[in-house]
Amino acid sequence: MKKSLLLLTTVLALSTPLFANGANETKSSDEVYFLNFKPEVAEVYTNDIAPAFEKETGIKLKVVTAASGQYAQTLKSEMAKSNPPSIFQTNGPIGLAADKSNAMPLTNTQFYSILGDKSMALQIDGQPAAIPYAVEGYGIIYNQEIMNKYFKLSSKMTKVTSMDQINNFATLKAVVEDMQAHKDQLNIKGVFASTSMSAGNDWRWQTHLLNVPLWAEFAEMKGYNSVVEAGLTVSNSTFKYSDNFKALFDLYLNNSTVAPTLIGSKSVDDSMAEFALGQCAMVQNGNWGAGQILGVPGNKVSADNIKFIPLYMGLANEETQGLCVGTENYLCINNKVSEQDQANADKFLYWLFASDTGKKLVQEKLGFITPFNTFTEAEMPSDPLAKDVIKWMNKPGVKSVPWAFAAIPSQELKNNFGADLLQYAQGQMNWKTVTDNFIKNWASEYKLAQNN
Repeated sequence: MKKSLLLLTTVLALSTPLFANGANETKSSDEVYFLNFKPEVAEVYTNDIAPAFEKETGIKLKVVTAASGQYAQTLKSEMAKSNPPSIFQTNGPIGLAADKSNAMPLTNTQFYSILGDKSMALQIDGQPAAIPYAVEGYGIIYNQEIMNKYFKLSSKMTKVTSMDQINNFATLKAVVEDMQAHKDQLNIKGVFASTSMSAGNDWRWQTHLLNVPLWAEFAEMKGYNSVVEAGLTVSNSTFKYSDNFKALFDLYLNNSTVAPTLIGSKSVDDSMAEFALGQCAMVQNGNWGAGQILGVPGNKVSADNIKFIPLYMGLANEETQGLCVGTENYLCINNKVSEQDQANADKFLYWLFASDTGKKLVQEKLGFITPFNTFTEAEMPSDPLAKDVIKWMNKPGVKSVPWAFAAIPSQELKNNFGADLLQYAQGQMNWKTVTDNFIKNWASEYKLAQNN
């Protein structure tokens, strides 16, 4: 979302689709070129993983990181060069359909051999071609310290005294609105961090928040093995639970650190910093956000106060609803590079997820919840949100919400929806038009996807 989930040479924040030096350099025969999807972990690869891999294997790791929201365009551009990536990411069945001409069969690789549940791999012509490397979870992150402060207020208007009592939208709404009314007493600017909508930063809403109503819609379809499988057959989405999406989105907008008219200039980094600095009590994001929060200069939130609740929006039986858990993070090896480059790519991926050094870096620096059988329970991530995802996944009577957004026909549909959400938030579009546009765009993008 986002929408979940990861994986340079030194990266520089430039106003181009790439933030990396050396994107056009000649590739050494003893080098692995990985096109990274996640800017938030770029420094981990630069400062920790690349040096460790080279020290143990003698093979250099070159990682180029695509700008946020620009991965598909960057991948297409890099694949056209004389030295394309050896390893690239695809974001699910739809992404693999677009990338299938470049994806090598992985049946005989070491990387595939360590995948615990082989059914998790995406296939082309009956052979595994894309392997998930992290399971991620997302929901509403909250600051336990601020919540405890609210629960102790003598002037509060709700009877809620613990987070365990917030297990549906009605209760969440009552608490949030009462907290907003008491924001001065709680010493916060608003309950929620800013709803970031600057360019490339709307994925938390146009993908991750959208997942919940899509899941509810697709789950009602019978005869399919998964909601994604069902969703991939939907030529005309009705956006049946549009009003539920709106309910939670409005709650974010109306109880925030900033006015809705200002969100067009806000980034995800802005939102996470507001949470880290104690300016708000809640922010929607995933377990990858723990490192962002704890790494903000002047951070005021301790690790043991960072926790999750699900994305409640008034759906039926939501008391049994868990976090959104899944992955769109699949890795492929490029079938267009040399056999030596393919072997080096496999060696790197196996090293990262199977060697003692690699696993330690995954656990302590990347914080991935991995699907590989090489990790013991003690080697799973130590950051607070990853731990909370695991806790929610194993909570009695609660079922995780799968990542239905993998069935969205195109990135263009997401982008158009995000643009409409911004217009709605700024009072320039009514909700019926947002809904109608989504339904119309789904139909046209689905048709285009089938014809490609």
